[in-house]
Amino acid sequence: MPEDLRRRTPDELLAEIEMEERRKLRGKLKVFLGYASGVGKSFQMLDEGRRRHERGEDVVVCALQRDYPLDVRAIVEQLEVIPTIASDCGEAIDLSKVIERRPEVALIDGLAYDNPPECKNPHRWQDVEQLLNAGISVLATVNIQYLEGVQDEVERITGNRPAYIIPRTFLLNSADEIAVVDAPSEESVLGGNEDDSARLVEKHKLSRLRELALLVAVVVVDRQLEGYLRSQGTEQTWGVQERILVCVTAQSDATEMLESGRRNTDRFQGEFFVVPIADRPDLEQQKLIDANLKYSRELGAEIFTPTDSDPTSAILEFAMQRGITQIFVGRSSTPPDLLTRMRGDLAVRLIRAAEGIDVVVYPNR
Repeated sequence: MPEDLRRRTPDELLAEIEMEERRKLRGKLKVFLGYASGVGKSFQMLDEGRRRHERGEDVVVCALQRDYPLDVRAIVEQLEVIPTIASDCGEAIDLSKVIERRPEVALIDGLAYDNPPECKNPHRWQDVEQLLNAGISVLATVNIQYLEGVQDEVERITGNRPAYIIPRTFLLNSADEIAVVDAPSEESVLGGNEDDSARLVEKHKLSRLRELALLVAVVVVDRQLEGYLRSQGTEQTWGVQERILVCVTAQSDATEMLESGRRNTDRFQGEFFVVPIADRPDLEQQKLIDANLKYSRELGAEIFTPTDSDPTSAILEFAMQRGITQIFVGRSSTPPDLLTRMRGDLAVRLIRAAEGIDVVVYPNR
């Protein structure tokens, strides 16, 4: 990695120091993520609260579901509960009482709720953010279908789309730990009234939801790793999260590469980037590049415009800065000149130089 990639400006160092100081004063958030209702999120979250209480931590329950089985109710009875505020439009955490009480840990069973209209915060996840900023740690539960960015996939799997949404950025920026609750789905969800074929279909759906929950957890872990490495003065040159970079050129239509990049990004809950590569394009070539970039934006890609005259160096520098895991590049069908035959085209140069990054080469159709 070039040395200048490690060197940070005084402003960047100051911002990191200030962020670290705020983090020390802020509470910690642990999210118990389920891929379906009934997999045991409430039990695991409340049971961890019970164990913390027995170890001497000051634990308070701030929000509960309406009905629990006997084993969960037995745990709740051992803990202090601050009742929610009820109204005709729903329930809300009693933020003022919780902050005044100032426990070490607040337990919230059900993160994905909207608050009644009279509340200051429209959403419960905003209440959690306020508690964290007050220095109170939070254990909370949520199902995968309520997370922004995965609802389209969940709807394709289940046919349902929940009304409540938790922003993806909240989970990525606020969660310090995420636990995927992985109870046997056929025992806890299916209920036993389906015939064999229906049970197989339902089991396949639950398996896909479970995979989606695990991928979300990977994204959070990757973001934490990235933050840790940055705090240690190290740039992340790899990651557990897929980050795909598509190189579009003036020689071909990049539709196939772009659509493949988008599909893989969605499948692995990753990030999607596009870089245009062109050296003094003519009018027709510029039109093709513009069309490729327009489609890239429609697909939700982040566009990176290189400034280095050497496209290979620019692509690899960007890839190291952003932790790119895969580079998609098209193979030119234009007969190579002597220099290109000696050095290799862009695809060949990337394959030679991209250590630790997969380079996927697409034929020029």
